[in-house]
Amino acid sequence: MRNPYIRENHNRIREKVKEFAEKEVRPLAFELDEKEEFSTHLTKRMGELGLFGIYLPKKYGGQQTDYLSLLIAIEEIAKVDASQASTLAAHNSLGIGPIYYFGTEDQKEKYLPQLTSGNFVWAFGLTEDNAGSDSRGTESTGDLLDDNWIINGSKKFISNASSNSSLGVSLQVVTANDNGKKELSAILVERSTEGFEAEPIKRKMMWRASDTAQLNFTNCKVPKQNLLGNLGEGSRIMLQTLDSGRLTIAAMGLGLAQGAYELALSYSKKREQFGKPISKFQAISFKLADMATKIEAARNLLYHACWLKDNGHEFGKEAAMAKLYCSEIAQEIANEAVQIHGAHGLIKESEVERFYRDQRILQIGEGTSEILKLVISRHIGC
Repeated sequence: MRNPYIRENHNRIREKVKEFAEKEVRPLAFELDEKEEFSTHLTKRMGELGLFGIYLPKKYGGQQTDYLSLLIAIEEIAKVDASQASTLAAHNSLGIGPIYYFGTEDQKEKYLPQLTSGNFVWAFGLTEDNAGSDSRGTESTGDLLDDNWIINGSKKFISNASSNSSLGVSLQVVTANDNGKKELSAILVERSTEGFEAEPIKRKMMWRASDTAQLNFTNCKVPKQNLLGNLGEGSRIMLQTLDSGRLTIAAMGLGLAQGAYELALSYSKKREQFGKPISKFQAISFKLADMATKIEAARNLLYHACWLKDNGHEFGKEAAMAKLYCSEIAQEIANEAVQIHGAHGLIKESEVERFYRDQRILQIGEGTSEILKLVISRHIGC
């Protein structure tokens, strides 16, 4: 595959991760999905391969590459299993990202080497019952008492937050509220903190082998120096983190679409009706042609947005566009892949059935499609 954004080091990363996904992830994907089981083994292996903090400097345990390297890794794993790709994506963008970009040197030295090892993951605590698309709807509080923050409240639908691998979470909390005007700040809270309870959310339709949690905080005492950035910067930190996170969700959409397309193409060449493979019928071949075209357009849109980030340019609009388009085409392609499989695509033992379920969150997580259109419309001056 030729792409102007790709260098030889990117090809090496792609091949390494592709081999891992095919040999180690694919054999376990069905069983992990069926059992709703988070895999500490595969998480550890991703750390051993250098995929956690891949874009970080080596002094923090990273590989000192670029963000595109991360997106390629996510893409290749999402071609096989969205649950493992979501663990990788959330930990790198939402977990490691805020600490690396906004943390003090002490915070970076304390947490980042642990978070690149594969032994631990970190979470991003924004969503609440009344805070989601409205990121400023946060109701959880952080009150400064002597030299400690006292945290109370709850968070919902938080990735990488309840397994034994979870080390902690970056929380957005209300640190002052004067006449209805909220001051929102971000605070690092370790999982071992007394009063921190994490309950896994089960019976999910999608990403069943990922760790999603409900978090509750009751008088959690956190050191004053765990403030991330400055007081009142919580909203800015969270929203800037989401810009980068949208690139990783877009990579998941791209990878899932590619995986579903490949399954459909392979099946269409084997399945025969009326004496020939169904790929020879125009109705099917045109579906596959449309799928291939949309995937190529999505890849170039995403890689361009990532190039902007890696080269220090503004990329918020392009990240929103990439996330919107990649998630939408993932839905379209997974749907068409099931259609090409016919009844065989509707049973649990069919990989494409899992792809069809897993794509559904992509139009919701880290900015719904509706919110992304609002973001884009503002960028273009509407």
